Amino acid sequence: MSSALFRTKNVEQSIQDTEEPEHSLKKSLSALDLTVFGVGVIIGTGIFVLTGQVAKNNAGPAVSLAFVVAGVVCALAALCYAEFASTVPVAGSAYTFSYASLGELPAWIIGWDLVLEFALGTAVVAVGWSGYIRSLLDNAGWHLPGYLASRDTASGFGFDILAAALVLVLTGILVLGMKLSARITSLVVAIKVVVVLIVIIAGAFFITGSNYSPFIPKAQPVPAGGTLRAPLIQLMFGWAPANFGVMGIFTAASVVFFAFIGFDIVATAAEETRNPQRDMPRGILGSLFICTVLYVAVSIVVTGMEKYFKLSVEAPLADAFKAIGHPWFAGVISFGAAVGLTTVCMILLLGQTRVFFAMSRDGLLPRFFSRVHPRFRTPHRPTILLGVIIAVVAGFTSLSELAELVNIGTLFAFVVVALSVIILRRTRPDLPRAFRTPWVPVIPILSVCASLWLMLNLPAETWLRFAIWMVIGFAVYFFYGRTHSRLAPGGHTAAGETHRPSAGNAP
Repeated sequence: MSSALFRTKNVEQSIQDTEEPEHSLKKSLSALDLTVFGVGVIIGTGIFVLTGQVAKNNAGPAVSLAFVVAGVVCALAALCYAEFASTVPVAGSAYTFSYASLGELPAWIIGWDLVLEFALGTAVVAVGWSGYIRSLLDNAGWHLPGYLASRDTASGFGFDILAAALVLVLTGILVLGMKLSARITSLVVAIKVVVVLIVIIAGAFFITGSNYSPFIPKAQPVPAGGTLRAPLIQLMFGWAPANFGVMGIFTAASVVFFAFIGFDIVATAAEETRNPQRDMPRGILGSLFICTVLYVAVSIVVTGMEKYFKLSVEAPLADAFKAIGHPWFAGVISFGAAVGLTTVCMILLLGQTRVFFAMSRDGLLPRFFSRVHPRFRTPHRPTILLGVIIAVVAGFTSLSELAELVNIGTLFAFVVVALSVIILRRTRPDLPRAFRTPWVPVIPILSVCASLWLMLNLPAETWLRFAIWMVIGFAVYFFYGRTHSRLAPGGHTAAGETHRPSAGNAP
């Protein structure tokens, strides 16, 4: 029983599965496409919204250091992702990597985790996009009826029609093909990067040096029931962390980490890349580096324009320009944020459908979802299913503090990928690796430690919700996935023949 739970799918079989006509995806992406995808999803809610929140509540002007800390954690994980994505160029990202190294049950757990992460991320960003669009429409004198614009109506009913419509339109684009998605993303990312550069260049002329004092505000006690880290550190060392101060920077880093979610999604497109061995590392590391530089620059400028405790939480960049008497810049930023969030939604949805597709191709989810469209060569069935579900969730769900739940899912994936690199180096040293993570096992171990540290900074309620989702996932696996897996005795391959476990696959 225990050996069956940890049966592995060897790398050769994973790559062979991508060549089955009914289950193979079209290879059309280049290194530039991957970098654009990464920048497109990373630059979004984090830079346009979270900057003000963490500066005001956790780090003050030192929010720029929080972005550096989060960027370093992501860089450690990115090195591990780059090795795996170039070695195992198969859809599914961390799910596929863990299946090849840790075994089926850990792979299921991480796949289930990624489905939640991407679904919540898509819904949250869609609702945020809807808010920006409604603001622009209000400025133009066009007002949507309350029951179609918000869920906080007097009647108690509301459906965010804009958020749901965005998800459905992006679903259609993803069904039509990856190259179309890449072209639309390239256009939108160009607009978004220009807006960010406007903030940096124009805002630099309005910096007041006194706004940086104090750069690291004096520490304040964390309220009872705060992060999980608080009681753990107090128990071990006799003192509790605080908002602001040096520890506030780490608390802020665990929140702004949401802003970096995206480079891991690049790995889900490995199977649709023309030369994944060369282009996956470039796309993953390149997009992360570009966005980290932009994030640090924006946070330095915005905290220099306005005192940190006066920054807006809802729209800090736009409101900072309003505060200094330049509403035109604020309008441009709002437009750029609204346009830019469309690519965030699309690429999050892309990542989720590819993980779902990979899990169904392995039999852990119904194989019905693993057939690609005969013309577009895209996984149209899971794309349509998940798109409709997320559209409904985005329409009826209020925009609450869901970023932490997305964060814990991503950090958990980082831990699994880092461990997988170490394990696969030992079990399959013969595999050709176009990119090799340097200083193994030091870098992967540092990635695990850094990810766990940020996870401990998240609220205890987030851990509880995450645990509930994992319990549901275990139930699904043991009642369906374990017996329908293609690696199970009597499991079936795509051609319909009975699968016979190889020497490396325990029965």
